[in-house]
Amino acid sequence: MTTTGRDRPPRVHRSRQPILIGAALGAAIPGVGLRLFDAHLPDPVLALIFGTAIVGAAFLLSWAAEAAQVDISAGLAIGVLALIAVLPEYAVDLVFAVKGGNSFEKFGRSCPSPEGGESPCSLALANMTGANRLLIGIGWTMVVFIAWWRFRQRGEPDRGREVVLERTRSVELAFLGIATVYSLTLPLRNSINLVDAAFLVSIFLVYSYRISKAPAEEPHLVGPARWIGELAKQKRRPAVVGLFVVAAGIILLCAEHFAEALVGTGKSAGIDEFLLVQWLAPLASEAPELLVAGLYAWRLNTNAGLGTLVSSKVNQWTLLVGTLPIAFTIAAGAAHGLPIDAHQREELFVTAAQSAFAVAILINLSMSVREAGVVLFLFLFQFVAGAVGPESIHGPVRVITGIAYLVVAAGLVMKNRRQLGSLFKDGLRTPYRRLQEES
Repeated sequence: MTTTGRDRPPRVHRSRQPILIGAALGAAIPGVGLRLFDAHLPDPVLALIFGTAIVGAAFLLSWAAEAAQVDISAGLAIGVLALIAVLPEYAVDLVFAVKGGNSFEKFGRSCPSPEGGESPCSLALANMTGANRLLIGIGWTMVVFIAWWRFRQRGEPDRGREVVLERTRSVELAFLGIATVYSLTLPLRNSINLVDAAFLVSIFLVYSYRISKAPAEEPHLVGPARWIGELAKQKRRPAVVGLFVVAAGIILLCAEHFAEALVGTGKSAGIDEFLLVQWLAPLASEAPELLVAGLYAWRLNTNAGLGTLVSSKVNQWTLLVGTLPIAFTIAAGAAHGLPIDAHQREELFVTAAQSAFAVAILINLSMSVREAGVVLFLFLFQFVAGAVGPESIHGPVRVITGIAYLVVAAGLVMKNRRQLGSLFKDGLRTPYRRLQEES
């Protein structure tokens, strides 16, 4: 009996594709070896080796996610990819949350660092807020600008004016919208507690269930992903799962040490610890998903590129934020919420406001080059003025930027209010198969 369709896609032999997969694995071997054997090298060297390993893992993730679409829906494949790609951020931030819980158990709400310096409770929130703002301010805009540049290279500047998402992305955006509305209440609290955790994790679980019901469709694959997709089903599925597992293992082994090496490099250069944890460490831990999205954008698969980062944002704004108070509570040995000080209240406000602004832009399932420019400008403004400028203006800059985000978001919501209703209807109620058929 012969196999057809998804069981056996048409074979196109490409002898160099296994070599590319081997090269990606080879790039990760030095980092994994250093991690397992705990070698002591200068921080800049460690950052380079661990960073190269993460780059290799990012390629493996992108190929696995594309090949997985032969057997599962693109939305579910992107969701799995996004979850694995943000594992480094989870690993780093949960370390700070556990340290914060241990400090809280010993010293109380002030949560001081035993080694001196910034409070680990403050650093846990700083790392989370920085990661979320980087994802939108750098990641989302990067996809738009790369696509714009690539279309210009191809002599199609009109097609590069905006990135348009398929209708199925309404699912991610609807759940991100719900999480964002809830997140706007966090700056009003004294802590992020287990009630917040239950609500946010529940959003993530319902979102995961929703995308798991999406039917598979025939994908367009290129490169190593196509080579994997052309394997027979009994070989293809273990290969895809194996790539996901190996890439996740590389990321978990190397990400925290990559961030630590970068922070150590920054400290030796005299950079403030808080800024390192809020911006440099998240940039390192977000590297896999940014690289994967950039690869998609470079190949002009902009729906997958931006869609991956939107899905990552859902993961971070629900599961990551929700697990922080859980880890903190377990480490503290009591049901106390993760404390929020005045500084972190401002950070949470501007982060939630940026999320509201980003969702408002994508109500019509598109982001233009001009809109991406505004997102990038506001991100860079709050970063430069709020991090590099005099300390006396840091708080006002965060508050003013957050208000600006919310004002513009409100204007966009009013302008596109009819499309907002359609977005939530499609995201929460419309059968996924219909979304695919009508995309």
